[in-house]
Amino acid sequence: MSRHPSVLAGLDVFLAGAGRPWRKARLGLIVHQASATTGLEPAVDALSRAGFTVQALFAPEHGLEGALQDQARVGPFRHPRLGIRVHSLYGDPKRPEEFAKLSPSDEALDKLDALVIDLQDIGVRYYTFVWTMALAMAACARRGKPFLVLDRPNPLGGDVLEGNLPNPKFLSFVGLRPVPVRHGLTAGELALWLNETSAAASRADLTVIPMKGWRRRMWGDQTGLPWIMPSPNMPHLGTATVYAGMCLVEGTNLSEGRGTTRPFELIGAPGLDGRALAETLNDGRVPGAFFRACAFRPAFHKWAGQICRGVQVHVTDRDRFPSFRAGLELIAAARRLHPGTFAWAPPPYEYESRRLPFDLLSGGDDIRRGLASGVSPARLESSWREDRRRFRARTRRFHLYD
Repeated sequence: MSRHPSVLAGLDVFLAGAGRPWRKARLGLIVHQASATTGLEPAVDALSRAGFTVQALFAPEHGLEGALQDQARVGPFRHPRLGIRVHSLYGDPKRPEEFAKLSPSDEALDKLDALVIDLQDIGVRYYTFVWTMALAMAACARRGKPFLVLDRPNPLGGDVLEGNLPNPKFLSFVGLRPVPVRHGLTAGELALWLNETSAAASRADLTVIPMKGWRRRMWGDQTGLPWIMPSPNMPHLGTATVYAGMCLVEGTNLSEGRGTTRPFELIGAPGLDGRALAETLNDGRVPGAFFRACAFRPAFHKWAGQICRGVQVHVTDRDRFPSFRAGLELIAAARRLHPGTFAWAPPPYEYESRRLPFDLLSGGDDIRRGLASGVSPARLESSWREDRRRFRARTRRFHLYD
């Protein structure tokens, strides 16, 4: 960690004086383990020490401490050290009827003067923290409560967009609004766009506390800020770099490397020919990466305790690496090489009991059907360029940083 980071996150800016108007307010905090100052002090401790009144906490996916795996229920509890209520904003994702629990309750909000969110996002549509933000902001709008976003860097930067925009019929908790897979916005910028494009009567009293020093071209390791795992399977920036594409594997029966020390970098399953898969992917279709044939044994999750063969994704040039297309290329190759082994994962998935997980992640059934009919990922990718251009044009006025 740099002793003198070039970027100050919104939390540090808030503590340095921007939070003065809320000094006497009863605050609720939506936080997790990555909600920390540049000195690595947890947000709730730093705010309490600075004299702010933290009335309640709200836990997103993976829980307040980030200890829970994907698809694990997050329950409410009373904080043993602070003695305040911790409300769950995740519930049980295998039960569609619990989708309503993803928003703060009226009862919880009525005890607060304002709700503050400080979550480290990674700039990819499937990562649920921004949708927790969207639902919490809408709940505050309904109850007339101010909503504050303490902004943090998009670790993938803000210049590059990847992937498609979802079909409105396939919106879900891994994509509640039509944004590209790699959307190029910070949480604060996304909040401004979401709020402005909501119906006038549904807009929240929104305040974004911007960072200082962040530039759109910056990767996470160029900010000087420490990397704290925002979720159990996001151990470092390299994971986030491949996540936009390799998370698609979550929608198949292949292991996406959960249960190993290299989640989303290791992809495989029993019966796969890793060498053939690597040779196919290394034919020049995926710039900025090398796929190495490998074997691994997950300690938990898919294929736990079994030897999986497949590939490890080694990113050699992150500025050229098209993560989303790489994920499509990998899935297309695995399906073509091993039609008897490969399968799409069945529901339930993220509060949805009917649609395939892959379709929810990819934002429709057209990608899956296209791959099945032999359409190349490169051709699919080219069909989305205009959608991304229009999205960037629509959201540019909400940019807070150069």
